[in-house]
Amino acid sequence: MGKLDGKVAVITGGSSGMALETAKLFVAEGAYVFITGRRQDALDAAVQAIGRNVTGVRADSADLADLDRLYETVKSEKGHIDIVFASAGGGDVTKPIGSISEQLVDDTLNLNVRGTLFTVQKALPLMRDGGSIILNASNAHLKGYAGASVYAAAKAAVRSFARSWASDLKDRRIRVNSISPGAIGDTAAFAAIPKEATDFFVSLVPLGRFGLSTEIAAAVLYLASDDSRFTTAIDLVVDGGMSQV
Repeated sequence: MGKLDGKVAVITGGSSGMALETAKLFVAEGAYVFITGRRQDALDAAVQAIGRNVTGVRADSADLADLDRLYETVKSEKGHIDIVFASAGGGDVTKPIGSISEQLVDDTLNLNVRGTLFTVQKALPLMRDGGSIILNASNAHLKGYAGASVYAAAKAAVRSFARSWASDLKDRRIRVNSISPGAIGDTAAFAAIPKEATDFFVSLVPLGRFGLSTEIAAAVLYLASDDSRFTTAIDLVVDGGMSQV
């Protein structure tokens, strides 16, 4: 018996990385998943990799029309949602103050803040009472990484959403939590980083290594399942101690 037997989950940004591994794990634990991605080829590959109990919907989380189309698909195929993992996000972490453009601010806030907000708000009419919402933040909001101020601010907003929405939705017993990954080595964001930079990141991690997308997926499963039924409004930091010591 799986931890998510019979559950319906929506995972945005689910065509790669941590979100894709989460989708695979959710299906292995008995859920049906709807995943989104902005590129059709990557989305198709993700659906094939998951293999069963999955629907892929091409969507940009910053585009409200795309979100409407996503939830119309969910409504027509399953009629309800039990779990939302608002994972779509990202941003440029190489722009210190003095080199920040309007476009960088708009793109980063639209995807991470506006996109997360409307991903959740538009899901609520389909959410069953007692469901779980997980927001993808980052340990960047706990640190002061050079060049990452806009991205970190966006993720701080995401973390703040979890607190406020946990209060907003308490009467429906919908739990809202955020997760803050650290340096996850098998994601595209770290694949292109020079070795000297990766060595520096690893030196900051008390556990002495990068994390894995499967380890983030396991943490998201905890927040999605009844294992965390008395847990809401928290930020679960999964970074090998990087931001804590």
